[in-house]
Amino acid sequence: MRALIERWLAKRAPAAPSDALPAPVISLRPSRPPIDIADLLGRPAVNLDTPELQRFLAGKRVMITGAGGSIGSEICRQSMKFLPQRVLLVEQAEGALFEIDRELRQNWVGADIRPYVADIGDQLRVEQIFEAEKPQVVFHAAAHKHVPMMEHNAGEAIKNNIFGTKIVADAALKFGASAFVMVSTDKAVNPSSVMGATKRFAELYIQSLNQGSGFLVQGSGEDQNNRSLSASPRLRVSTSSHPTPHSPHPTRFVAVRFGNVLGSSGSVVPIFQKQIEAGGPVTVTHPDMKRYFMTIPEASQLVMQAGAVAQGGEIFVLDMGQPMRILDLAQELIRRNGLRLNQDIFIEFTGVRPGEKLYEELAADNERTCPTSHPKIRVWQLPPADPDEVARGLEILAAAANGTRGEALSALCQCVPEYQPNGTTQRAQETPSLRLAPPDAQAA
Repeated sequence: MRALIERWLAKRAPAAPSDALPAPVISLRPSRPPIDIADLLGRPAVNLDTPELQRFLAGKRVMITGAGGSIGSEICRQSMKFLPQRVLLVEQAEGALFEIDRELRQNWVGADIRPYVADIGDQLRVEQIFEAEKPQVVFHAAAHKHVPMMEHNAGEAIKNNIFGTKIVADAALKFGASAFVMVSTDKAVNPSSVMGATKRFAELYIQSLNQGSGFLVQGSGEDQNNRSLSASPRLRVSTSSHPTPHSPHPTRFVAVRFGNVLGSSGSVVPIFQKQIEAGGPVTVTHPDMKRYFMTIPEASQLVMQAGAVAQGGEIFVLDMGQPMRILDLAQELIRRNGLRLNQDIFIEFTGVRPGEKLYEELAADNERTCPTSHPKIRVWQLPPADPDEVARGLEILAAAANGTRGEALSALCQCVPEYQPNGTTQRAQETPSLRLAPPDAQAA
């Protein structure tokens, strides 16, 4: 009887499907620890001057624009260590703002953190925030930074990187901030890209503000306070009035230049890592492409340190050692992932992209840089643009911001003397380029 029951149960059991999934294969290869991005630099990390920053930030109302980005969010984290009175997070992307706001509240229970969804091109919104909060220190990290992307969107780069910076800087002056620190780039030195050229003009503008000049962008025929830059089909620039500080203490305006940031959004390391995990190929633009590199904490610390030591009008640069070949970085990442180049994975050269140079510079002439109180930070004090020339440049750029790409490039050529777009042999000749004021004009 038992044998009959077992045969009956065997007939009732469903047959294994022919397309059944195979048993999972368990790899006996040991997992590798995460790659230490900072170790890729091949040089000692730059450290903060803690007492200097303590004096600069403790008990202050600190604003960070672009607070949800790679650099902006790290400035938020580093700033919290120095116990500011309040931290103001300004960010256009609500998802990124939500994440950094949540992180800071979790790690700094009871801290006064105020998130603001805001477009830096919206003058009314920016001034509302400044008027309500009266920030004392402003770290301006919001920008369009992707070089090839901005080559295709030149007008948007002008709006955001130049006029967005202008709106925030004007508000800092008007509402009495003591320090305004702009995040710039090594691509602003002899720029070949739209991104670099817009950052260079933004540097010139904040230098002119440090001299006490300011220019307000106005909607054509309309009240400037009722319009944002991005919404205006045509803009004009008025030099008849300038932001009037609400405080008798002047604002110190400075810029900080640094190279590519390892591990940041859109940087080569996470891109290479994803390509390696997918089995390749790893794409490199050119075998001789070189870049200066730093980590996200280093870049953020430099920005903060610059604000602490600045007198006003300086452009700071970091001693980042020697530039690295992108090819060498790709090969090192492949090796650290336990793979063999040209056996397990291949590198493919894709060609230099629009706006890119084979190498970047941190200063046009190293002899123009001077040491600061920080051993790894130098200052490059260029002669600022003549205020009248800056005003004329704003007129030209405002007229071109919503035009064609060609009009935007022509305007940048006119307004940034050293800008040479890729693939061109001469500058636009519609009007003369901006002239830099002679060195003795700085003291005038």
